[in-house]
Amino acid sequence: MDIHALLRETQRAHASDLHLLAGAPPSLRIHGGIRAMDYPALDAMTCDGLVRSMLNDDLATTLAQQWQVCFTYIPREESGQPLGHFRVSVHLREGVAEAAIRVTPSRARTLHELGIAPIIGDLALKDAGLILITGPTGHGKTTTMNALIHHMATRTRRKIITIEDPVEYRHPHGQSLLVQLEVGSDVRSFGAALRHALREDPDVICIGEMRDLETISTALLAAETGHLVLATLHTPSAIGTVNRIIDVFPADAQAQVRIQLAGTLTAVISQRLLPRADGRGRCLAAELLICNDAVRTHIREEKMHLTANVLATSRSLGMQRLEDHLRIHLEAGTISRQVAASAANDPRVLADLL
Repeated sequence: MDIHALLRETQRAHASDLHLLAGAPPSLRIHGGIRAMDYPALDAMTCDGLVRSMLNDDLATTLAQQWQVCFTYIPREESGQPLGHFRVSVHLREGVAEAAIRVTPSRARTLHELGIAPIIGDLALKDAGLILITGPTGHGKTTTMNALIHHMATRTRRKIITIEDPVEYRHPHGQSLLVQLEVGSDVRSFGAALRHALREDPDVICIGEMRDLETISTALLAAETGHLVLATLHTPSAIGTVNRIIDVFPADAQAQVRIQLAGTLTAVISQRLLPRADGRGRCLAAELLICNDAVRTHIREEKMHLTANVLATSRSLGMQRLEDHLRIHLEAGTISRQVAASAANDPRVLADLL
């Protein structure tokens, strides 16, 4: 058993992730579920050796110091061709190195391939604003971000700076100038990289994840000062995303943040990847909140609960509740009723189909 053989099997199985844990067989995530590979459970020494075989000296030092490390891994075949592109997250458990390895695409997928509404592509061509891509871990936020980067780079002449942890896909410049920075190798942190990026004459800044108050605050400032900012966030709904951003700040700063967010937020894409009823992979279901005057007023006046009605009645403007997209999938037979009920923010909206 060696790591390259395991990665080849992962690709052949069309799995999204390979998990290496001591005491368990190597396991794959396929269409959202975990399946053990046909190998015995890994003992501590074997697991540690498999994981450490992917580390160079610098990564090994970082793991020893911080007990965790995340990096891009591009192994080579004997011919010199890349075996594939992988995002590796390593941690130590009782001194043993274990890993979750995400298979990343060799090219950026298009918005059409992903099933992203065309209006999102149009909004990404605007000169300024804040576009947020949200959803649970493993539900395609980074894939959507890369599709938007590709969309912008091939259609506009702008300077685009990305801050990622790690860089999953290296984009060609296209018509734009594209600078991709990786946390841990090119920059020390999202916050520090974002502050410095503002001095590098960018038109667009893409943030792999808004993790803390400093990053969120600087992202709002960047959008407020005339940049287009794209970022991902781990939140379950579009309305919940707005509340989450505001709640990160101290109480005495939240009124000002509401004004900033109301003035800069362009759209929130809250997405889920759901297992298809035919077992052939997963499909995208998304909620789309586009900021109009009503939404901006709700943000400023702390009335986000009223935005649910705006989402429900503004389909002509391109907005979409998650339940609206689930309904489309249900009526087409793409997903099961059980999947739709578990994914919906408000299953009552789908009561006639469940």
